[in-house]
Amino acid sequence: MTDEHDALVRHLRSNPNDQSISERIAKLETSIPADLNQDAPLLKGVWDLRWSSSSQPWLRQAPWLENLQALDPERNKGCNLLRLRGPLGGIGAVSVQAELNLISSKRIEVKFCRGGWLGPSRPGQRQVKLMRNVQQNFPAWLDITVLSQELRICRGNAGTIFALLRRNDLLTEELLD
Repeated sequence: MTDEHDALVRHLRSNPNDQSISERIAKLETSIPADLNQDAPLLKGVWDLRWSSSSQPWLRQAPWLENLQALDPERNKGCNLLRLRGPLGGIGAVSVQAELNLISSKRIEVKFCRGGWLGPSRPGQRQVKLMRNVQQNFPAWLDITVLSQELRICRGNAGTIFALLRRNDLLTEELLD
């Protein structure tokens, strides 16, 4: 990858509130644009939200919160998961499951289908899940603008920009229903 790519990844890891991130994202979007016709397999995995242009607290990076996204485009599945970082993360999480459809070289259609609370996991016992169907009344999509093995930048249907880093310590299958 490029020096700009590597510098952005470093900033997202060490200082996700750095004021230069927005400018760095804009440069990368023009210098190494994503093409899902070639790079769609790179989407699969668990991604950690490290920066967002949103003002919504659940769409922003926080040092005490894991804001994860699991994607499996081959199975047309995705999941957003919010949980506390550290030892309290096992208490529970809020999860929203989605169906994904690749509709162009940049765009993924997102249909939210189930959401709710996931309880703690205990060895030898099933995890408590309080999930219900979601009625999505609006079209949702993500435009993937930069995609590499470790970095994904995307723009949502509401105009929000997201920068996520791959989490190699988590398995997609563990987060998806």
